[in-house]
Amino acid sequence: MNIAQPPGQCFALVTETYPPQINGVSNTLGKLCQGLLGRNHRIQLIRPALPGEKPGSRQAGNLLERCVRGLPIPGYPGLQWGLPAQRKLKQLWSRERPDAIYLATEGPLGWSALRLARRMKIPVISGFHTNFQQYSNYFHLGLFHEPAMRYLRWFHNQTQLTLVASTTQQRELTRLGVQHLSMLGRGVDCEQFHPAHRCEMLRSQWGAGTKDTVLLHVGRLSPEKNPGLLVESWSKLKTAYHDAERKLHMVIVGDGPSADELRKRMPDAIFTGALTGSALAGAYASADIFVFPSLTETFGNVVTEAMASGLAVCAFDTAAAHQHIQDRYSGSLAPAGHDQLFNDNLQWLAQDVEGRRSIRLHARHRACQLDWQAIVQRFERYLQHAALSHTIPAQAVPSK
Repeated sequence: MNIAQPPGQCFALVTETYPPQINGVSNTLGKLCQGLLGRNHRIQLIRPALPGEKPGSRQAGNLLERCVRGLPIPGYPGLQWGLPAQRKLKQLWSRERPDAIYLATEGPLGWSALRLARRMKIPVISGFHTNFQQYSNYFHLGLFHEPAMRYLRWFHNQTQLTLVASTTQQRELTRLGVQHLSMLGRGVDCEQFHPAHRCEMLRSQWGAGTKDTVLLHVGRLSPEKNPGLLVESWSKLKTAYHDAERKLHMVIVGDGPSADELRKRMPDAIFTGALTGSALAGAYASADIFVFPSLTETFGNVVTEAMASGLAVCAFDTAAAHQHIQDRYSGSLAPAGHDQLFNDNLQWLAQDVEGRRSIRLHARHRACQLDWQAIVQRFERYLQHAALSHTIPAQAVPSK
């Protein structure tokens, strides 16, 4: 006997990025959207049309995708800003008014959705998925740091609630004046990312023998991800490493504006380009150490994916690593910005084979506690709570 699910609600998700695009925000939005659909809700997904895709609407079951016009983001091939779409959104929301709206990104599309939601008195919450205010330091745009922060603070303080991925992000945004913050967190698929996907044939293609040590980096190859430290840590490790039986190998998965420069500076590393699905899972599981020097993450999904795959993670004590790694127990952590300790930790992981084996077991155990279903249910509760509330923050002006 089939028991019918109770009728769900209608929620609108507004985002500038969504699968098949490859980044942490896209991955998170895909999981949240599919999770809500699985809980019998109707979803309006508003996003920019992908290259080669025409703007317009398409319906598949309880999912309505409304694709709007966008413009490419300089330096990020395949990613776009969504252009303001207030008229199109008004037509959509007048036909079927969402119970609540989630704004995942703060670009022109998100801005227009926020303005319209306030005018139509539709409850709206937001998520802080990307530390754009920090990127100015890496793209020599220091003059834009304060204006960017004022805008982000204003944007999020117009919503009932801003969801964050990690405790370190929550503390930083509180310091910067963003109000009404709540923890959402992130999950990881421990079936997709699993040590059982380790492949000796793939390792041999990398030139790695059974006893060799493979270091892996996964992520966008871009200045804000601190690629200079990736180069430095690899160079110093090779100089300090002494083990005649176990050779070192570096594999870099991903693409981005720094890719060509990294290939020049790391000629002995293997660059695979961007990977997804089983190819990505196999790359994780076939490595031994995960090297992650980024300091600008709101969370860092790749950290928990590496842990689920049974890797020993070398990272800074921030975002996902801070939240889910216990130093020298389930990974290694260096205080943010302490490059020397980061390098020392990497050398310790490479040289202490027995210690690394224990860390990999504990990393997998911790990752398996991070269930996406629990995150989706928490997200659902935030949307439902917003839908019950008719309180909308008073209009404010960004502070100078």
